[in-house]
Amino acid sequence: MTENKKTGPGAIPVRFANIVPMLFREKIARGWNLPLNIWVLTATSFLTDVSSEMIFNLVPLYLFNVLGVSTAIIGMIDGIAETTASLLKLYSGALSDKLGQRKWLAVIGYGISTISKPFLYFANNWALVLGVRFADRTGKGIRTAPRDALMAGSIDEKQRGLAFGVHRAGDTAGAFIGLGVTALIIWLTQSGATLTLHTFQIVVLASFIPALAAVIVLAGFTREVTVKTGARLPIFSMQGLDNRFKAFLLAAILFTLGNSSDSFIILRGQERGLSLLQIMLMLMTFNLVYSVLAGPFGALSDRFGRRRLILAGWMAYGLVYIGFAMADTGVQIWVLFGVYGLYYALTEGAAKAFVADLVPPERRGTAYGLYNAAIALTAFPASLIAGFLWQGVGSWNGFGPRAPFIFGAILALLAAGLFLTIKFNQNFKKPETV
Repeated sequence: MTENKKTGPGAIPVRFANIVPMLFREKIARGWNLPLNIWVLTATSFLTDVSSEMIFNLVPLYLFNVLGVSTAIIGMIDGIAETTASLLKLYSGALSDKLGQRKWLAVIGYGISTISKPFLYFANNWALVLGVRFADRTGKGIRTAPRDALMAGSIDEKQRGLAFGVHRAGDTAGAFIGLGVTALIIWLTQSGATLTLHTFQIVVLASFIPALAAVIVLAGFTREVTVKTGARLPIFSMQGLDNRFKAFLLAAILFTLGNSSDSFIILRGQERGLSLLQIMLMLMTFNLVYSVLAGPFGALSDRFGRRRLILAGWMAYGLVYIGFAMADTGVQIWVLFGVYGLYYALTEGAAKAFVADLVPPERRGTAYGLYNAAIALTAFPASLIAGFLWQGVGSWNGFGPRAPFIFGAILALLAAGLFLTIKFNQNFKKPETV
């Protein structure tokens, strides 16, 4: 096998067959030297996702199996919740720039989400579920941009991709644990293939403990990273932000228009014959793949560039969504959902680090707010479209369960093509190798 060699500072010989082992060596060798803030933020996300994944993957099944809600309403609930978060992400990111501080906005956001979750115990109609999801996403909207800006300000750019990758790995490891706890509760409390009210309520109560622990960890151990304050009032416009950032944002919006809520994948798995316990194990498979690969792929983006990983991830997404559409059995959905974790591992950390590469430190809160807001706003029509395509609305019965995935695959591949054709100028600053 031929060997590709790079020359220059920090260059290493790379054999294709050795790329994955190399990535894990990079993660082990460099990961332990990350600043305390990175580990604290990772621990916070780990505990939060233990809690969130315990309940929110059950919400579409609770709506569909227990309350008898249509997929159009499920898509609307997800869309409204994400739209709420999007507007607050925009404001909180800009506000953190104005204040020159990030920590306590993040603490407030995590706190609101924690307080809202137990109210799902009493949600006996879809409007109450929407209210809880609205409150939870309000918390997420407040915390996300300041947290991401705090992450970016706590790490040198040479390790930025690794830091975001490790954070995503911790976040997803929490999801894996949370799903495991939920699977255990399901196994102990019910024997049927569909979700029961009793099981759902037990899971809701149990999820409060790690959520509360996350807020305590964040408030008690995170160190503020102050930045130069900006305008007198929060700035929401993209004026003054690099055109490269705007171009990336445009491609990301096109991609997200076809990236409907993962609730539809869960419902697709059930429609293809997976039991409730099997769906939980399917979700655990996805999170295991995502968690194991997120850190190494984040480190890879530091060495080989964010753009390549994002493009690879979007193309993988398109192919997996074609698979979801064509799948005949629940086992095929399960396997594809595991591969779906590859898309997340390739793109989530790399995209967050890419935003930080494109904007100055004093505008990062605003940039993350704009980025997260644009993605979340686009997620609203994406989920609505998916619900309508599946079951239609009114007298129209839609195109069936394959349609949302075909639509998503087409837009993902179009977005990848657009991003590939965008001409970044020669002065584009790539992350330095180390």
